[in-house]
Amino acid sequence: QVQLVESGGGLVQAGGSLTLSCAASGRSFSSYAMGWFRQAPGKEREFVAGVNWSGGNARYADAVAGRFTISRDNAKNTLNLQMNSLKPEDTAVYYCAADRSPWSISYSYTSFDYWGQGTQVTVSS
Repeated sequence: QVQLVESGGGLVQAGGSLTLSCAASGRSFSSYAMGWFRQAPGKEREFVAGVNWSGGNARYADAVAGRFTISRDNAKNTLNLQMNSLKPEDTAVYYCAADRSPWSISYSYTSFDYWGQGTQVTVSS
């Protein structure tokens, strides 16, 4: 089992940047593929980005590709999401999640086994 704690959310103007972090504790961090999801009010939770156990393979939702970068540091048990050129439609609660299948990256939140509590990102126009 792994425990996940997100940080780094906040209020930013459109066009600005934020970096989210996820600190993991418990079972070996490198045993998991990791992902970021987000959920806006009244909407379903959606995939943002994912990375395999080594960090060598990453995937992005079309809405964020080219603006967001996911990375992980297995030595420090951390997952990051660098978000640039933020838009008001990026406003949501962002969640870090761990998948016990370390080699593949799933787009579905149902594939992820452990979740953080979420961090709010608000982008003003």
